[in-house]
Amino acid sequence: MTRRTSLLSTALLVLAGVLWVGPYLWMVSTSFKSMQEIVKAPAVPVPSTLDPSAYAAVFEAVPVGRFFINTLVMAVAIALLQIALALPAGYALAKLRFTGRRVAFGLVMACLIIPPQVTFVPVFTMLGSAGLVNTMAALVLPFGVSAFGTFLVRQAMLAVPDSIIEAARLDGASEAYIIYRVLGPIVQPTLAALFLFSFVYHYSDYFWPLMMTTDDRVRTLPLAVALLREQGTGARWNIIMAGNVILSLPIFALFVVAQRRILSAVTARALS
Repeated sequence: MTRRTSLLSTALLVLAGVLWVGPYLWMVSTSFKSMQEIVKAPAVPVPSTLDPSAYAAVFEAVPVGRFFINTLVMAVAIALLQIALALPAGYALAKLRFTGRRVAFGLVMACLIIPPQVTFVPVFTMLGSAGLVNTMAALVLPFGVSAFGTFLVRQAMLAVPDSIIEAARLDGASEAYIIYRVLGPIVQPTLAALFLFSFVYHYSDYFWPLMMTTDDRVRTLPLAVALLREQGTGARWNIIMAGNVILSLPIFALFVVAQRRILSAVTARALS
C-alpha cells in the first residue's frame, strides 16, 4: 500500500509539473519555428529545424536593452522600498503596544482586498498634477508601501522572542538599529520571499506602465512585447513567443537564486 501511494503521488507530481511547465516549453518551441512552419503545422510541439531569427527580430523591432533596464530598475526599486517600509510597519504592529493597533492592523488587512486598478484614477490625477507622469517615480512611488509585505513581516516578527529586543535596548540600540540590524537578519527568509513576490508581480505588470508612460524613455519590457504584434498583418507568433521568452528569463534566474536562499535559511533555522 505504501509503494502504491508513493507511485501515485509521484505520478500526480509529474502530471502537475507537465501541466505547469508545458505551456512554457510550447512557447520556447514556437519561438524557434519559422512563421511558415507555424501556419502549416501549429500543433507540432517540436520544430523541424531550430530557427533563431525570431530573437534577432525582437531586438530589431524594439529597444529591448532600454526597456529591460527600465523594468529592472522599476521592479528592484519597488521591492527594496517595500522591504524598507514593511520592516518598521511590521515591527510596530507586532512588537509595540499602542492605542489603535488592532484598528491599524485591520486597515492593513482591508487594503489587501483592494486592487490597484480601483485607485488608478485618483493616483493618476495626483501624479499628473505633480508633473510625474512618464517618469520612473510614477512607476515606483504608488507601490512603495505594500499591505501584503507589512502582513508578512508582522507575522514573522511575532515569532521573534521579545527578549532579543529587550537585550538590544539594554545595550543602547536605537529603534532603527533594532529594526534593520537586529530583526532584519532574523526575518531574512520572509524578506527574500517578499522581494521575490514583489519583483515578479511588478516586473510582469502591464497595466500600470501602460497608463503612466507616453514614450519609450521609461516604458517597460512587457509593453515592448505588446509592440511585437504587427498591425494589419496578423500576429507573428514566433516573434511574440521569442519576446516572451526574453521577458521571462530574468524571473526564472531570480527564482532560482531566491529559492536557494529561502531553503537554506529555513533549513538552518530548523536545525538550530
